[in-house]
Amino acid sequence: MNHILKIFPLHIREELKKAFEQLKGREELEEIRIRVSQPMMFLTDQGEYFFSLEDGYLTKDTKNAYAVTSHDISDMIVFISRYSLFAFEEEIRNGFITLEGGHRVGLSGQAVLMEGWMHTIRNISYLNIRVNHEKKECARRLISYLYRQPHEKQSGIYNTLLISSPGRGKTTLLRDFIRLLSNGSKEHTGLKVSIVDERSEIAGCYQGVPQNDVGMRTDVLDGCPKSSGMMLLIRTMSPQVVAVDELGQKDDVEAVAYAVHCGCSILGSVHAKDLEEVRKKPVLREFLEHNYFERYLVIDKKETGERIYRLYDAKQELLC
Repeated sequence: MNHILKIFPLHIREELKKAFEQLKGREELEEIRIRVSQPMMFLTDQGEYFFSLEDGYLTKDTKNAYAVTSHDISDMIVFISRYSLFAFEEEIRNGFITLEGGHRVGLSGQAVLMEGWMHTIRNISYLNIRVNHEKKECARRLISYLYRQPHEKQSGIYNTLLISSPGRGKTTLLRDFIRLLSNGSKEHTGLKVSIVDERSEIAGCYQGVPQNDVGMRTDVLDGCPKSSGMMLLIRTMSPQVVAVDELGQKDDVEAVAYAVHCGCSILGSVHAKDLEEVRKKPVLREFLEHNYFERYLVIDKKETGERIYRLYDAKQELLC
């Protein structure tokens, strides 16, 4: 957690170390919410806690919770941008900055518009530190379902779409699929994979270097819109698999169609509860109507945290 700790104001770092140690090995920290004049909030896989500066521990009680000041946030912005906000102008415009280690800080405050478009964010008063968790091998038991069968004319993988609501581990699973496909195995030769990482969530690039392991045969285009990025990578990097997270725009449908017609396999994801919800969304419905995907993997999550996977074929019939 050192990469995260060093963006906090100096006067609370030592106490924050105790808070991180309190969670270590017990609960998984997912987010740290920073809001001006409000308690600092830690969100874990088992609930939310508040930070107490008095003893450096996390508590469920807001009575002794440390209230974040505007000076705290100003200090954090300086540390996050490494003393140069100008150098991160594009990231601020997009609403987030990626830290070393692949962690991401979402930003909110006063929007500055130019001709109706977001130009930048001033008076930043809200931060959402999203803690990066790399779960290697989480896709190992599922990877065989992506590969085409030996008797089929085509090789490689099926065009596959991961479907889940937020917080179900969709991006984490997608990342591990990419790593496994890229590295290959005794049974399968490694594939050339190109990632369009529009919001730096898959590879988590920091200064152009992936902070997550996405495999030895993987190329990453960071911070580029998905539709234009997919077309660019197909022309320049000759991928066998194009991977992209959170499809959902009209241009994304056209880019997927372009990739499929170029002979690339698509490994993508969308935000939806299940196939029925995909059918109800106008843009996402086009993926089903045009049969761009041959496999649909729906991810659900029990209250215990256990994941449930349902795999469907191109006709949207349950396979397993």
